[in-house]
This record gives sequence, C-alpha cells and structure tokens, in this order.
Amino acid sequence: MTVLALKNVSKSFGPIQVLHGVDLALEPGEVHALIGENGAGKSTIMKILSGFLDPTEGEVQFNGQPVRFGSGPEAEAQGIVVIHQEFNLAADLTVAANVFLGRELGGFRLDHSAMRAATANLLDRLHSPIDPGTLIRELSVPDRQMVEIAKALSRNPRVLIMDEPSAVLTHREVGSLYEQIDRLRGEGVAILYCSHRLDEVAHLADRITVLRDGRVVRQALRGELTEDGMAAAMVGRELQDFYPPKGNPSEEPALQITNLTVPGKVHGVSLTLRKGEVLGIAGLVGSGRTELAEGIVGLRDASGEIRVGGQSVQITSLRDAFAAGLAYLTEDRKEAGLLLDKGLRENLTLATLERFGTWRLDVAAEDAALDKATTDFDLRAPRRDMVAGKLSGGNQQKLLLAKTMLPDPQIIIIDEPTRGIDVGTKAQIYAFIRDLAAEGRSLIVISSEMTEVIGLSDRVLVMREGRLAGAVEGNAMTEDNIVRLAMGVTGEAA
Repeated sequence: MTVLALKNVSKSFGPIQVLHGVDLALEPGEVHALIGENGAGKSTIMKILSGFLDPTEGEVQFNGQPVRFGSGPEAEAQGIVVIHQEFNLAADLTVAANVFLGRELGGFRLDHSAMRAATANLLDRLHSPIDPGTLIRELSVPDRQMVEIAKALSRNPRVLIMDEPSAVLTHREVGSLYEQIDRLRGEGVAILYCSHRLDEVAHLADRITVLRDGRVVRQALRGELTEDGMAAAMVGRELQDFYPPKGNPSEEPALQITNLTVPGKVHGVSLTLRKGEVLGIAGLVGSGRTELAEGIVGLRDASGEIRVGGQSVQITSLRDAFAAGLAYLTEDRKEAGLLLDKGLRENLTLATLERFGTWRLDVAAEDAALDKATTDFDLRAPRRDMVAGKLSGGNQQKLLLAKTMLPDPQIIIIDEPTRGIDVGTKAQIYAFIRDLAAEGRSLIVISSEMTEVIGLSDRVLVMREGRLAGAVEGNAMTEDNIVRLAMGVTGEAA
C-alpha cells in the first residue's frame, strides 16, 4: 500500500501558483527521486508532505486515507522525517543533545550517558568518527550534515524525505549514506530523494518524478531515463555544449602567490594565475583548498608574498583584497555570503556601500544597480522586495555572484560555484565564468565536482594535505590523474 501520496495537489502563495495538479506516490521499500530546476516546486512538495504547508487544492493521503497534518512535528510523530537542506541544529549544544533534542532520554533527570552512547552507535553506522560530545559549532559543514542524517535515523522513520543530503559530503561519506539508504529500503522505509546530482539519482532511484514550473512533466522507473534524459526533461530542452568553449589566456601573470602558508592548514603554496585564465583547484575535502583561498583574500592569517599585476601587495582583510582588485565568492552562501533575512538590494550593495553614499544612502542608485544585476546575471525573483532567503538556491548563487562582481574585481576566486544548484542554472553559472575570463579577468575556481573543474578550467592544480600535489593541463586533465594526485598515488595509471 502507498504510504504517503499527493493527489492533484496545487499550491498558491497569494496570486502566485507554484504547484499545478501534482500527483506523487511514495511506496514502502522504494527510493523515489524528485528532480527539477531550482524554483520548480520541489521544496513546496516536501513541505506539504511533511506537514509544514497545506495544499491550496487537492489532498495529502497517508496509508490511503486523506490527512491534514497540523505541523511538521505532528507529521514526524507519524514517522514522516525530513533531512532538510538547511541545517536545523543548535550550534551551542553537543552532537548528542541535537540528535535527541525534544526526545531526551531519562525523564526529569536526563540520561546524558545513554544519549551519548546511542548517538555514537548511530554515527558508527555512518562510519563517522564524530565525538557525540562535540559542540555543533566546532564541526565542519560535512560533519554537520552527518549529524543531521544521524538525527533522522534516530527517529526510526516510515517515510524519509531527503533534500540534497550529499551536497556537502565527502566521497567516503556519500558511500556511507548510500549504505544507509539501502538498509532503510530493505526495511520497508519509503524514501523521497531530492538531488541535483543526476548520477546519484540514476544510481539510487527506483522511480523518478521530474518537475518543471510546478508541474510533473515526466515519471519513469529505474533505467528508463539517462542522466541526459533527466536534464532535458528538467529544463525542457537538450543541453548542448554544457561547458562553454575555453579561451586563450595571456601569458601575462595577473596573480602570483609565493610560499603562502596558513598555520596548520596550508604549507608553502606557490602558484601563478594568468590574465584571462580559469585556474581550477581540486583536492579532497580537507586538503586546504578553501583555506588557501581565504588566506589569499585576508580571511585567515597567512604569510608569504602576493603580487597583483607584478606589484607586491599586503592583504590582511577583505577590504585590502578589494583594494587590490581581488574578490572572493564563498562556498557557504547561506552563512557567510548572504544575509538571508535582508532584501536583494541590501545584499547586492552590502560590500560596496561607500559607492552609494556616506551620510545617506542613494537608494535610487542601489535600485539601478539591482536592475543591472538582474539583467546581467538573469536573477529571477517574483518580487523585488523579497528577502534573499526566499530565493531558490540557484538565484541565491546568482545574487552572490552579482554582489561579488559589483566592486569590478579583476581577479575572482570562486569556491564551489554550483553547490546545490540545478543543471540549467549550472550551465548559466559556467557561461558567466567563461564570459568573465573572456573580458580579461582572471579566475580561480575551487570545486569538489571533478567534471566541473575539468570542464571549466584551463589548468588544474591539485592539493593534498595543505600542499600542492601537482598540476595537470591539456590532455592530461583527466579524473584519473587528478584523483591520483589528490590521494598521493604514484606511478602510471593502469
């Protein structure tokens, strides 16, 4: 029997209709993938299924009967558990306290020992070395995601809704996630899996539903859709030339880094970025890629020499970096890149407020800058006055890119340019990056997606344990060669 379903569900927010007659059925022991571009309606569907929203029309069915959950906790009490894309963790509590938050063991006198032991067992199942006594704020982004997964597993779900659960995980952690999905499927749990990684969908899904503009445009069983077929169904067209043609960088150096060291993270890295070049940086999570970028732009204490256009510069802050013509687009747009509770205009101009007045802001000029950014970066927002947190992930990333480019930098460092972004918006971001290089700007792109770093870059530097392990370019720029450098494997590939 179908455990959870939507029947002809539509949803409107005021005059804006975001879902149109959606049918969706989740079966016990089945992984059902829900895919679509950002803004297609996936998040709205997940919120309706899990009790956070009511449909405007149609009905939700649970065990074959119409149901109306009054809240998310009410749905969770029935076994409908969500792993949200946005972390829902208390930063100042321990891992164990977060896993059992609201369901503490021991009654009036909490049994912290039992909660730590149970959390340790959950993390062990995930092959995660996280200490249950660690505060959440001390964990990396991938470790926080593993805690979210452990917390969901502790609920013994009948239905598990997973929103981009692997987006920030390492390759090893993704393998552990797959193991748990297979185990839950074998136990009869119904799983709704939302991911922009189409290779994951092809690997995991028993059934696929494709959304476009709030409508179901395709449903298929395992093996009936290739990754290319999924992408075409999502965007309504074939995706030709996904990665734009590469350019011809100048031999003129735009940025020279000599012996850059970030204590404990990066050890004596030297590199040259040429004018008009897209330089990729690859490596395993924890290899020092982000720390290198943050050291260059003054977000971390660093030593070494930085030369811009042949001139030595001192960079100890982002303001110094801006003054030298450098800009940095963070990997974490939600916590470090954007103010999610502020408007689009405020976010766009935040880093360059001095351009828009000293004693009194020139709001008309800010609005003009937003108009230009909306056109230049195809920023799609239902209303100009909405807050950034209400934008889709792809449009948040476009807003962050527009904010990064507003100071008109000549050197741009972009960390994870398309994390959590649908395939259509990825193609747009790639085109933006290549257009910037064609204008003569120089870019460093850090990415965990191997195909992305190869498809975008003119050269790729590979980091391992805080050091440069090597460089590849031309025909040598292959996944095999990059992985071997990242893992320290020597000798010729078999």
